[in-house]
Amino acid sequence: MPLFGGDRPEVRTVNGYYEDGAFYVITHAKSNKIRQIASNPHVAVAGEWFTAHGTAVLLGAFCREENACPAQKLRDVFAAWIDNGHSDLTDEDTCILRISLTDGVLFSRGERFELTFA
Repeated sequence: MPLFGGDRPEVRTVNGYYEDGAFYVITHAKSNKIRQIASNPHVAVAGEWFTAHGTAVLLGAFCREENACPAQKLRDVFAAWIDNGHSDLTDEDTCILRISLTDGVLFSRGERFELTFA
């Protein structure tokens, strides 16, 4: 995630789905995460077998018609918990964040693979 406090990255765990070189995340427009991304959209992501860098873009409200496709995919991927009341998906401040990957490293079967995304 972007630098926070000038010299240290702010790190958090989020749930997202991956498609075509980007991760999609549900977040709140007034969160610290979005304030930090507004000042520096360059972020890092990590999973069990990979790390990557990317650029974050706030796509806007989950409920907006133009976000219907990623919103439905988020609903499908997170069907087990998306309607548990944690997020109000009709709230204009509940948004979709896209993290378009630029580069990364994948580890598989003891090998390291350098990744470049177009």
